[in-house]
Amino acid sequence: MQKNKNIVKAINKNVRSSPRKINLLLRNIRGKKVDIAIRDLSFARKRIASDIRKTVQSAIANAENNYQYDIDNLYVKEAYAGKSIVLKRFRARAKGRASAIKKPYSNVTIILAEKINKKEKLHGTKS
Repeated sequence: MQKNKNIVKAINKNVRSSPRKINLLLRNIRGKKVDIAIRDLSFARKRIASDIRKTVQSAIANAENNYQYDIDNLYVKEAYAGKSIVLKRFRARAKGRASAIKKPYSNVTIILAEKINKKEKLHGTKS
């Protein structure tokens, strides 16, 4: 049995935003075709959307160059963000105290898959 034959992955490590904020955008592109996902990210109002768009475009390039997939059949199978490093900084407060400021980083993973049309499945050929 062939496992994970038609998936392509792109990982963007150490993105300067928290996973919680990134997952808000990733939830919107899961399951969509890649051209629609890129369009949605282009018009998103969040700062981090451009970094996510670059990661999706990298996954598309991987699919096209490494696996010769047709871009029109690709869709976002999985999109998730995980924790990475956390920079710890301190801010001076009243009465000689200091409070911690955490600056989280994330790892963004985009997994694309190729949708196989029913006609191609029946004939067993790929055009």
